Amino acid sequence: MHAREMAEDFPVIGLDSDAWEAVTLLAEHRLPGLVVTEPPDGRPHSILPASQVVRMLVPSYVQDDPSLAGVLSESMADRVADKLRGKTVRSLVRDDRPELAVVNHDDTIVEVAAVMARLQCPLAAVLENEVLVGVITASRLLQVALGR
Repeated sequence: MHAREMAEDFPVIGLDSDAWEAVTLLAEHRLPGLVVTEPPDGRPHSILPASQVVRMLVPSYVQDDPSLAGVLSESMADRVADKLRGKTVRSLVRDDRPELAVVNHDDTIVEVAAVMARLQCPLAAVLENEVLVGVITASRLLQVALGR
């Protein structure tokens, strides 16, 4: 099976889109991440993993010492996502972003798996003639590998 056949329609978000919108997409659809595209042509720019967004919600001093999480008040914890309001997706994408997992439409399951494994990425953007045609998630890849 080739990448084009494994690819699924998947929400993507632009670099200049609202960060709150991106996080809402991640949460409502329980996505492992989003493909972030560049204006104006919509070419894949990066992957925004949900785990990276979660990390941004936790203050750095709590990341350094997780025992401090227990002393945060409930009202403070309830407002943790508010720091995303008014920001763009561009501000969520790390400057030292990892290499983007991109595969060609005619790559095999093994080629796709190799790229995702090497980059430890939960998503692979599938391109055909430099155009994004879909996304392969790690769970979709496993589904195909198991013949389901």
